[in-house]
Amino acid sequence: MAKLSREDVLKLAQLARLHLDDKEVGQFTDEISAILGYVEQLQSVDLKNVPPTYQVTGLANVMRKDEIKDYGFTPEALLKNVPETHQGHIKVKRMLG
Repeated sequence: MAKLSREDVLKLAQLARLHLDDKEVGQFTDEISAILGYVEQLQSVDLKNVPPTYQVTGLANVMRKDEIKDYGFTPEALLKNVPETHQGHIKVKRMLG
């Protein structure tokens, strides 16, 4: 099992820009070492005849055909309902200063 040293944890903390006290360094030394031990255990599993898992929900490509829906209105007809337009768009008051 991989055992991290205090210096390893301090280096990781520095890279992650974390400030750890002595108690936290000891705690993370044990916890990260346990995680690395578990990863080593997973790496020893023989997966030679196991196919890769790309998707676990069983869904296939959930796609729909693109359809153009005609609601019977033109942009020009809709823009007649607004108080003010500019180059085919609705003109509104400025919102950001």
